[in-house]
Amino acid sequence: MDIRLTTPGAVANRHIKVSGSKSETNRLLLLQALYPGIAIENASSSDDSEVMFKALTGDDAVVDIHHAGTAMRFLTAYFAIQEGREVILTGSPRMKERPISILVDALRSLGASIDYLENEGFPPLKIIGRKLSGGMVTLPANISSQYITALLLIAGRLDNEIEITLQSEITSRPYIEMTVALLNEIGIPTKFSDNKIIVKPATGNRQPTTVNLTVESDWSSASYYYSIIALSPEGTSVQLSSYKKISLQGDSELVEIYNTLGVTTKFNSDTITLRKENRQLSTVNCQLNNTPDIAQTIAVTCFGLGIGCHLTGLHTLKIKETDRLAALKTELEKLGAKVDITNDSLTLSPYQNFEGMSEARSPLLRRGAGGEVNTYNDHRMAMAFAPLALKRDIIIKDAGVVSKSYPAFWDDLKALGFGMEEL
Repeated sequence: MDIRLTTPGAVANRHIKVSGSKSETNRLLLLQALYPGIAIENASSSDDSEVMFKALTGDDAVVDIHHAGTAMRFLTAYFAIQEGREVILTGSPRMKERPISILVDALRSLGASIDYLENEGFPPLKIIGRKLSGGMVTLPANISSQYITALLLIAGRLDNEIEITLQSEITSRPYIEMTVALLNEIGIPTKFSDNKIIVKPATGNRQPTTVNLTVESDWSSASYYYSIIALSPEGTSVQLSSYKKISLQGDSELVEIYNTLGVTTKFNSDTITLRKENRQLSTVNCQLNNTPDIAQTIAVTCFGLGIGCHLTGLHTLKIKETDRLAALKTELEKLGAKVDITNDSLTLSPYQNFEGMSEARSPLLRRGAGGEVNTYNDHRMAMAFAPLALKRDIIIKDAGVVSKSYPAFWDDLKALGFGMEEL
């Protein structure tokens, strides 16, 4: 499904309840499968979480997780400890291009039986579950935090404690800290100090029993509303729930980042109010090593505001649903931007006096060719570019891809007054 988005004129002041964090939900679903006493509230309604739930509760010999990278990493570890069960874990053509050897090597060092069925180092995988012993594991921390989290989630079910040594600079550290915090919350002892994580087995009085956990709403999803408010006139506001002032999610850095873009955040109980303030704007410089998932939103926001940005710490974006750096460059330049990328950075050049440009001079405001955005099977491409409808009509190709993380996204935009036409 392709859609044409049109400007609402003025964004309606609405209260949007955003689904639970996909990151928290997927961790808790796996922990719930290992420790059935866990009850989960406000779970994510995303495709990725549905895939996780189905895989964890089913008994299929072939488990296809489609585009769900988190599920591929977490389930590789999960099935490795399901004694006597044999599973083929596979996914979409793009998933078969996303590396997994770092995690497989770590699990094999603990005694796991995992074989590659096609290309060495990539899915699909044949996994025969075994009892794993624990011990010492060393793996690079600058590729994907999900490899580390996958090991942490099964650590309590190992015979002995596991000590994970992380090499190089840690990518997306808040996601590892989220996992450690959730383990502590259900009663599994962990210690995370410097570059070492130690997890003890969940036995005896360390065995999790009954615990009720509420998933905080997804901050990555909130980023698109920050972008909408940033691109709106002064005084525009929207309310979002359910969010915590002290969050486990690294993407809560949005509060500080978007404050520089004229968006204030007011916390009230579990609701946040975003409001556009008049602010002198300048080039945005952000190190996003801990929060790479909001890079697309920030880049598109800056383009819509006519200012530049220099975003670094983006090396993991090349192995996501698509090569997000290349996709951002291609789609922004179609709209008239000037974008330079490296292996881990994106630089967007500003337009001088962008808001005052005539339609003839402004590539973004010029109607006609170039208003079509390809999404590359990537939910974040669709949602990051949607706020540009406040500046001009935008066609979003394959708009249904948002279901991967935020199925209600287009309905929620309609509630704010955006016009939509299926093409």
